[in-house]
Amino acid sequence: MIRKSTGSRLFDWGNTLFLTVFCAVTFYPLWHEISMSFSSTAGALRGGLFLGPREFTVAAYESVFESSFIWLAYRNSIIVAVCGTLLHVLLTAMTAYPLNRSSLPGVKVITFLVLFTMLFGGGLIPTYLLVKSLGLINSLWALIIPGMISAFNVIVMQSFMRTIPDEIEESATIDGANPLRIFFTIVLPLCKPVLATIALWECVGLWNNFMQALIYLNDKSLYTLPLLLKQIIAGQQLVAESGQTTESSTESVIAATIVVSIIPVMCVYPFLQKYFMKGTMLGSVKS
Repeated sequence: MIRKSTGSRLFDWGNTLFLTVFCAVTFYPLWHEISMSFSSTAGALRGGLFLGPREFTVAAYESVFESSFIWLAYRNSIIVAVCGTLLHVLLTAMTAYPLNRSSLPGVKVITFLVLFTMLFGGGLIPTYLLVKSLGLINSLWALIIPGMISAFNVIVMQSFMRTIPDEIEESATIDGANPLRIFFTIVLPLCKPVLATIALWECVGLWNNFMQALIYLNDKSLYTLPLLLKQIIAGQQLVAESGQTTESSTESVIAATIVVSIIPVMCVYPFLQKYFMKGTMLGSVKS
């Protein structure tokens, strides 16, 4: 066993202390919201640092879950996140796979056009006019279809696919497999790490998509969680099923809505974490 020098031990202790403080500072905003959500209205309004709930109560969660708005927003967010993630990942893979083939006619031009979109975009107004002309205003598809393929994700996917030996596909071709079968039965299963990585990026992005929801959705029955949360914070949306604004926009209810809205992402992340680092590192180091 190699004995560490005093300087090395001090460096390790310094790193441990720094990372501990960094984790505490990073975790505290979430803990603050959790503590506030279990606090009474009066306790939440006192402000300051929260080391635990003040006057513990679940009244805020009762107010949130008694509303039909939160369940509609949950349904809409789940539809957008699930459908959008599946389509985004599939189309990204289907774009990256042929672009790895130098025999594809015009592959350099197509790759340039894909990379061009990373530097230049149409802007907010042309994008809105395009979405409107497609009849997607007040439709959940307006949150899914625009930006269906990310140029950055295509590059990451391409980099990972280059690590797959060509001999695997050549042997499958000799056995009579067509390109579609090779793609779905050989390439995609080997790309699980990068698929999980991109799926996590897209899922979190779609789940937290606020700007597009604000621009394209006017019907309250189509509100997603970020848009509903904005309405609650602004005092424009009732959480409770009442006819007038009461305590439904208090700090504790806002905190409870925030906690409820992040639970699905927190539940999904542990299942994808083991693929996340592997997919990111392989896609970047071997590009």
